[in-house]
Amino acid sequence: MTRRVACMVTITGEYEGDLHCNAQHGPSGSRLATDAPKDNQGRGEAFSPTDLVATAYGTCIVTTMAIAARARGVELRGVRFEVTKEMSTQPPRRIARLATKIWVPLERTEELGRSLEAAAHGCPVHRTLDAAVERPIEFVWGA
Repeated sequence: MTRRVACMVTITGEYEGDLHCNAQHGPSGSRLATDAPKDNQGRGEAFSPTDLVATAYGTCIVTTMAIAARARGVELRGVRFEVTKEMSTQPPRRIARLATKIWVPLERTEELGRSLEAAAHGCPVHRTLDAAVERPIEFVWGA
């Protein structure tokens, strides 16, 4: 069976020691650093790998909503998000919950609300996360 891949992006990185890594986005050359969190032997001086999952989730939701809005001739500039990452208290260490709040600076209509909320729940990161990760999303319209 041949697997189709829509887009491939290469990320490179290096472990620098003391639980600190750097990574580079192949296409753009953008760089970021990660550090283990203080509650897991790190310094907490940068995003942790699980913080990046939460960041990816929030930005993916908003970006996917913006794509759906654009298809309807609507601009979502000013949409804000907050993702609260909760780690499991029982081994193995993992993300247990990503509680997300989205502030949409538009009044909700039935059609637009249904469309954008479905887009949020259908973003690629949401679809990729294991079902064991709780992912509630709260929408605040007219914010």
